[in-house]
Amino acid sequence: MASAMLPAFQCQNNFHLATHSKCIKIFWGLFFLFALSNSVASKAIVKNLPGFPGELPFVLETGYISVNDSELFYYFIESQGNPQEDPLFLWLTGGPGCSSLCGILYEIGPIEFDISNYIGGLPKLAYYPYAWTKTASIIFLDSPVGTGFSYSITTQGWATSDSASAEQAYQFLRKWLEENPQYLSNKLFIGGDSYSGIIVPLITKMVVEDNEAGLQPRLNLKGYLVGSPRTDEFINSNSIMPFAHRMALISDELYEKLKSSCNGNYVVVDPSNEECLAAIVEYEKCIEAIWPNNILEPNCEFASPQPLEENRPDFVLSPPRISELWCRVFNYALSYTWANDGSVQEALHVRKGKVKEWDRCNKSLSYTYDVKSVIHVHQWLSKRNLMLLVEGGDRDMIITFVATDIWIRTLNLTVVDEWRPWFVDDQVAGYTRKYSENGFGLTYVTVKGGGHTAPEYYRRECYEMFQRWLHAYPV
Repeated sequence: MASAMLPAFQCQNNFHLATHSKCIKIFWGLFFLFALSNSVASKAIVKNLPGFPGELPFVLETGYISVNDSELFYYFIESQGNPQEDPLFLWLTGGPGCSSLCGILYEIGPIEFDISNYIGGLPKLAYYPYAWTKTASIIFLDSPVGTGFSYSITTQGWATSDSASAEQAYQFLRKWLEENPQYLSNKLFIGGDSYSGIIVPLITKMVVEDNEAGLQPRLNLKGYLVGSPRTDEFINSNSIMPFAHRMALISDELYEKLKSSCNGNYVVVDPSNEECLAAIVEYEKCIEAIWPNNILEPNCEFASPQPLEENRPDFVLSPPRISELWCRVFNYALSYTWANDGSVQEALHVRKGKVKEWDRCNKSLSYTYDVKSVIHVHQWLSKRNLMLLVEGGDRDMIITFVATDIWIRTLNLTVVDEWRPWFVDDQVAGYTRKYSENGFGLTYVTVKGGGHTAPEYYRRECYEMFQRWLHAYPV
């Protein structure tokens, strides 16, 4: 900035009007050049990534957007189809505190780790063809602050909450679109999974409210998507035991005992209700060795050939060499190795020293859970002309299909396509039902055998589901 101040100093000491005017022009020219250089420095096109052979076969941009005290990091992958016309998505990963890099590498992005050939060191990357970015441009946002590479420039700025996180993500979206006005005319969708089931509807409502109030620029919102969504704390918590019964994890007799003694509330139990408490203990013995993310897969805490780190309870240090002992959390270990590598952070244009260590899911956020249910938000949005896709794995015991079915029914929408199977390659990929009411359309899709979250388990099938829904084809 010092170079920009020099002409201004000279102007103050020049008494000739013409020269003074020329100096002013020089000053403002340098000022805007400086501002532009700062703006450009906040984002960059990434053409190569360590571990990936050759140049990336898609357009990847990374950068930061300032929202109050926060510097929010994002990965933008341009549609590999027709970016001028394809929809634009803002995508949030759950947690709260899980990096959107997980969404790229494990769920819906065009790259993945080459896990089968991993022998140590920096993990290799492979191109994944059935990415959601084949048919949509997606902004993968590290949100809330403290997630991934997003950080605060002040001490007080690290504290956040459900409502603050939603507001922050919404302000990010508006600023990103102001910096990239070529996408304002594209159809806009808000999407996310797991805990983002709370945040996505809140952001969507903010967009609708400001559109209805006439705020410019108007965002071309067409719908939203929630995958394996946390929606209502009471419904979610109390749906797990009915799910366990329907999956044959507990007996009919135990389930009847739980229902009769606990009165449908298995979380907040009266300490004097000994019958209910005893039934819950019996229930916990039945399911304690089950992997809740997907009841069909090994429980990694027991299958792990190595002890888990105290500060990272969700993965072991490296995958075992024996494929029979494979466990899904071994995949997650590779993300820590890769994202914390200096060459990777340099390639991603991460600001040095701002985030001490990248975490797949930051469990030390200063976070207040101030929104217990968003059913009322879905009800409000159901009065608008929007598309909604609700999807989830039917073997997910974190956010069960039982809970999702319950809260969808509370919206009192009209069923226009009854429960039926949907197919990929002539095989049943899951089941679906469609609802509609006064221009609002809700498509509910289960993914057969899928866990938490479904695209992580059945990536190809979830791509087919997504692209059909997005382009208004029957799932």
